[in-house]
Amino acid sequence: MDSAAGSDGVPPSPVVFAPLPRVVRIGYGLGSFGTGIFGAVPGLLLLFYLTDVLGVAPLLAGVVVFLPKAWDALANPYVGSLSDRTDHRWGPRRPWMLGGALTLPFLFAAMFAGPPLTGNWAALYVGGMYVLAATSFAAFQVPYIAMPAEITADHHERTRVMSWRVAFLSFAILLAGGVAPLIAGHSGDDDPGTVQGYRIMGLTLGVLLMAGMLAAFFTTSRARSVVPAVPGERSILRQLAIARTNRSFMTLLGMYVIQATGAGAMLAGVQYFSTYILDDSSATTGLFAALVLPSIVAMPFWSRAALRFGKRDSAFAASCCFLVAALAMTSAGHVPVGVVYGITAVAGVGYAGMQMLPMSMIADAVAADAMTTGKRRAGVFTGVWTAGEMLGLALGAGVFAAVLQIAGFVSSEADHRVPQPDSALTGVLLGFTLLPAVLLVASMPFILRYDLTEEKLAALRDRHAAVPPQVARTAPVARVEEDPA
Repeated sequence: MDSAAGSDGVPPSPVVFAPLPRVVRIGYGLGSFGTGIFGAVPGLLLLFYLTDVLGVAPLLAGVVVFLPKAWDALANPYVGSLSDRTDHRWGPRRPWMLGGALTLPFLFAAMFAGPPLTGNWAALYVGGMYVLAATSFAAFQVPYIAMPAEITADHHERTRVMSWRVAFLSFAILLAGGVAPLIAGHSGDDDPGTVQGYRIMGLTLGVLLMAGMLAAFFTTSRARSVVPAVPGERSILRQLAIARTNRSFMTLLGMYVIQATGAGAMLAGVQYFSTYILDDSSATTGLFAALVLPSIVAMPFWSRAALRFGKRDSAFAASCCFLVAALAMTSAGHVPVGVVYGITAVAGVGYAGMQMLPMSMIADAVAADAMTTGKRRAGVFTGVWTAGEMLGLALGAGVFAAVLQIAGFVSSEADHRVPQPDSALTGVLLGFTLLPAVLLVASMPFILRYDLTEEKLAALRDRHAAVPPQVARTAPVARVEEDPA
């Protein structure tokens, strides 16, 4: 399609893309209900479960939390390549999503429903189950994240799809942060939860995991790829080389890995923060409610801000909002608990933009690659992306565990509590607040270097004609005949 004016001097009409039906948008978003629970609960409770319920030393517990996610750094690109090369009547992504949906819930429950072990043996069992669960999670998550770049060529439609995804993600995080500790037995004061409570929590949330993931699998049967299939890259090194050719993608990846490291530290630290700084282990529920409810309210605001000011500038503003809240949180322990909740609400406003906007931006970067090359390589990019995200979250939890170890934190079992030295309390506070703030500042130059605007995407569409006009206008992007699944 030529972007110049036609022979009569009238500029060509802009391409009009068929919108995705609401059932596809909502159904796709439900998948993040499952991925959000798995991403949040281990990050929130697993380190605390190991150190304060199973009696595992902080440094060893940090290794247990880190290694499965480090394994994801290898597994995710490989899964992405496999899904790129998949030729199936359900499409290239959905068979993998189904496999993950049918295995992850059981492995997740097994992480918290193991035999009565403590110390090193408990660490070995939980670590083994976590590695298997992380592999199953990769099978679902990587193809799932690849979908938006392939089921629509519309820049704004991808933002709408991501709005649904992040909305359900927020609900999942609220559920994980609010309900999971209560089911596990965190009743307040100095209660770390019970072994039986953690088992019931794992089984309960495992059911919800399966429901959300299967919902995404079935509803996306009505969506089809608008990108042609081509052989995928088998070599992980080759996949990384491909990713490096996309400047916008690499800029986003650098930003997100650094921010994920900070998020991982905060997520791993929130139960410690509630228990040892606020002196109320059940405060985790209130903190998550204060974070997530404002983020849900703020979601439409960030969506409108992206349309008016651009995704990059809006993402930068969201990061600044969260940064201010993280720095203000260092006052916890010296201000009323209500003030802490208010600061958390400010963080929630920023968190909404930090989640939604990069997801939409990465879909744009992947779509730009498809327009330029004419190849379906979304699995490669999303595999590298999710690997970076998992590695960042793992590093965050590992660094927080190292801070605890250096600060002199003392591990204990559920039925035998021990007092913590003042240095350990300082470590908990700074690891939860100042460390993420420093990492957030380090991520901001990457945001400012991102320059893939809507105008550049439109120019790419015109220049490379990845989607012919007649197809873009009339193709039943999400109205093909449903398969038997």
